[in-house]
Amino acid sequence: MKIVIDTELKKISCETSSRTDTFDLYSEEAFDIVSNQWLKIGWNQKYSYSYTWFGLPMIQLPEDVLRTQEAVYSIKPDVVVETGIAHGGSLIFYASLLKAMGRGRVVGVDIDIRLHNREKIEKHEFFPYITLIEGDSAGEDIIARVQSNIKKGDTVMVVLDSCHLKGHVLKELEAYHKFVTVGSYIVATDGIMQDLHDVPRGEASWIEDNPVSAVEEFLKGHPEFILEKPARGFNESLCSKDLTYWPKAWLKRIR
Repeated sequence: MKIVIDTELKKISCETSSRTDTFDLYSEEAFDIVSNQWLKIGWNQKYSYSYTWFGLPMIQLPEDVLRTQEAVYSIKPDVVVETGIAHGGSLIFYASLLKAMGRGRVVGVDIDIRLHNREKIEKHEFFPYITLIEGDSAGEDIIARVQSNIKKGDTVMVVLDSCHLKGHVLKELEAYHKFVTVGSYIVATDGIMQDLHDVPRGEASWIEDNPVSAVEEFLKGHPEFILEKPARGFNESLCSKDLTYWPKAWLKRIR
């Protein structure tokens, strides 16, 4: 595809082998076209590797962080389970929200919690809200340890952010969906991989081997979940689409 932006005529054109579409430059269609490329280029340039939350690196797109905050405040979970904790910034993010609401705790699972990351997390002022579990997030023993941190009656939200290949995400969906309470979510992050197969840092296999493929397969066998992003609490925007690294990520338990 060839994209041409003409700032003098205030037009944007998308040309393929079969057609050319032209839109006003300051239109929703133009915003979508530019945003899709911005997301891909930004991912390749590691744009999200430049933010911290209360001092620890949080490798997330800022819009995804804000949308997640909206969901957490709406659901008010007693437990947030996150697989794949990296530097720990996301754990601190969830812990800070729960502390602000005066409730809840975070369970973080990672196959390899590196010593320097563990030390920083354990020294953090929000660590009393966090339980760290090291091991394969899809392993039966690890899943049992996660379950031991969930009490009867707890409202639970799960965020899957470890290995993003289809097979592993599907294993996590099958393992962790049972913890999610009605009205809450299991979130399979980084589905943007399906659109990154052709960028320099991407891999060709990602066009099929990605979290979205896992979500689509999971939903076929789990009618108790639907694909539904949390409703916006405020929206005077002229844009109908989110800028996100997490397409088709939010699975809501409806029964």
